[in-house]
Amino acid sequence: MSSAPEFTVVESLAGISPAAWNILSGGQPLLAHAFLHALHETRCACEETGWRPRYIVGHAAGELVAAMPLYLKTHSYGEYVFDWSWADAYRRHGRRYYPKLLAAIPFTPATGPRLLVRDPAQRAALWREAIALARRLRVSSLHVLFPDPAEAAELSAPGILHRHGIQFRWENQAHPDFAGFLATFSHDKRKKIRQDRARVRNAGVTYRWLDGDSATAADWRFFFGCYANTYREHQSTPYLNPEFFQRLAAAMPGNLLLVIGDRGAEPLCAALNIHDSGTLWGRYWGTREFVSGLHFEACYYQAIEFCIARGIGRFEGGAQGGHKLARGFLPVRTHSLHWIADPDFSVAIADFLARESSDIGQVLDELQESSPYKSGASAGP
Repeated sequence: MSSAPEFTVVESLAGISPAAWNILSGGQPLLAHAFLHALHETRCACEETGWRPRYIVGHAAGELVAAMPLYLKTHSYGEYVFDWSWADAYRRHGRRYYPKLLAAIPFTPATGPRLLVRDPAQRAALWREAIALARRLRVSSLHVLFPDPAEAAELSAPGILHRHGIQFRWENQAHPDFAGFLATFSHDKRKKIRQDRARVRNAGVTYRWLDGDSATAADWRFFFGCYANTYREHQSTPYLNPEFFQRLAAAMPGNLLLVIGDRGAEPLCAALNIHDSGTLWGRYWGTREFVSGLHFEACYYQAIEFCIARGIGRFEGGAQGGHKLARGFLPVRTHSLHWIADPDFSVAIADFLARESSDIGQVLDELQESSPYKSGASAGP
């Protein structure tokens, strides 16, 4: 039987061994010490931006055995599980919703473990400690975003609200190449993708695959300009800065796929993906100008080709995107957990979630019926 951890709260990963942390995170790059620490050290996720780290860490016999990436949040930006209506309800009743506690990867709607433990038996103790911290800080709520389905099921209990969402994922069915992948599509959907790709080729655009070692400083400057332009087009401000991407390129070069589209001798667009041996996560993209089909090629088709070439089994395309369905991504259910301190608000939110979950179930059924694959073809969960 493992000994009970002694828990403390830290506001930085500077004093935590990267090797010990990465053992807990299971090697997932989005949970890696380098990734999270870069977010904090470059001031992208820090107290000034409304993301104050309040990481719970547990030690036993002098070793790190448990941890939870946890933030004290003063807003709900950068989360991708929307609770603005909950905050508004608190305001209308003269109550404060912020600050709240949030267990998540900042700005990253990727599924993965959120309660990191060496021994699964320690997960319950870590969860109890998180709720106890929420009580001590007298926050309105504690939220766990995009946990693994098994973790979500394990942590569900009376008083813990379980919320569902929808994302789109591509599953690699050992396709020999992109043509083999397209062969699983119905005729009309296959024709549409071929037309997408033909428009980009006819515009004279070619692509390069780069990692953190092969991408030059000029490549990263170009990418950041494209990334920032995407936010400007939506009248928004980028969450991340050039220093963060520079840190990633230096700390985890083999986990990056930077796709750059060139037209002649000039770069035109760029997309950044993060991957390990089993999963690729699509993250950021941008372009200097609109070209029909360019977004689908840079963000989806190039990444699918990369997954096929590397034998990567899953491609998570990120938040939103019903348009991904026609490109071979199938809908899956996502999870989040919510502890609400006020019993009356907890009951009201539970009622809202019950109705929302029913709607999501119907949407999932409808989306599955719109699969682009041939009848009987298996292309995902």
